[in-house]
Amino acid sequence: MKENLGLTRGMATLFALACGVIVANVYYAQPLLATIGAAFGRPASDPGYLVTLTQLGYAGGFILIVPLGDVVDRRALVLRLLAANVIALGIIAYSPNYVTFAAGCLLLGVTSCSTQILITMAASLADPASRGRTVGVVMSGLLLGVLLARIVAGYVAYWAGWRAIYAIAGVAGIAIAAVLAIALPKRVHATVQFRYASLLASLAQLMHREPLLVLRSVYGALAFACFSIVWTGLVFVLSKPPYGYDEAQIGLFGIVGVIGALAAQSAGRFVDLGHENKATGMFAAMILIAFALLAGGGTSLPLLIAGTLLLDVGVQGLHIVNQGVILAIDESARSRIMTVYLASYFVGGALGSSVAGAACSVAGWLGVCAAGGAFAGIALLVWIGTQSVWRSRRVSER
Repeated sequence: MKENLGLTRGMATLFALACGVIVANVYYAQPLLATIGAAFGRPASDPGYLVTLTQLGYAGGFILIVPLGDVVDRRALVLRLLAANVIALGIIAYSPNYVTFAAGCLLLGVTSCSTQILITMAASLADPASRGRTVGVVMSGLLLGVLLARIVAGYVAYWAGWRAIYAIAGVAGIAIAAVLAIALPKRVHATVQFRYASLLASLAQLMHREPLLVLRSVYGALAFACFSIVWTGLVFVLSKPPYGYDEAQIGLFGIVGVIGALAAQSAGRFVDLGHENKATGMFAAMILIAFALLAGGGTSLPLLIAGTLLLDVGVQGLHIVNQGVILAIDESARSRIMTVYLASYFVGGALGSSVAGAACSVAGWLGVCAAGGAFAGIALLVWIGTQSVWRSRRVSER
């Protein structure tokens, strides 16, 4: 069945809302780690692994489940994942011990991968002339979910306890599933048939066949490394003099990220207008400039805010452009294309988080900014190098 049926603004907003609600589940635990650890009588270091466990489940879902979107009914797959997601939230909300809580987190991460299936579905339903804008709208919903989750979780936990946020999230998941069951077109799926093992093996073949996918995956990995470096390092700089902020105040700093996500929403229009190459260079340069501002943010709050805002616009803008480009590569392989891209993206994020801790211990906040600037510089150099290759090919074709 052909999926290119057009997507109304209301449907695009629904996809964005659904992605935001679902992905927020992955991040609710971050500001609550100390409280959760105390509730189960665990050492302070143990709860930190819950975030890693949830994210590992999320990444595992990308690799093991998202590719199925190319060969099964996407609507049915999304609804089943949402049902399992609600079950995971129930396990967490009523977990009697730490092990049960951890198991619920792992299941929650795996089943939250439905966000990426919704993104590919939205791209398939959108008109080709507005696909980039549609991806931008849906991605903005997802990014807002990531950034707002920490703030919402902190305030709900303060007033009603940490279990309440997971109970509320479960109710929200049921509501979103009910709306999607009514609104999503039936039998929206690809006609390509694969055995599951062959489907996973085709990921490597896809990378070999599509160098543009590899290039965009490199951009994504480098950009998300920059994002992770800053948002990991911010905890260190904001908790120490001259700022000395507490956890609630640090969480509210996420509002800057929300503004950046909203500002980047229109990045998909560059793809629709055929300017994705120029946009890539612009966003890469923006990220590099952001680190120059952030370097002065150790003692200047205005510079810290300006640099963080510019960084978020650059990273999210490049992320949206990347997805607009890769989702136009092969209509029959969109889910697998997203799997390759997102696996690279999260590898970059994990690398950035690790580098941030090491750089901060060696050279403080300036070390964090230097490391991030290096990643941003590499991204810009890769873009400059591709321009040289592109020009050489044009000359040889004349």
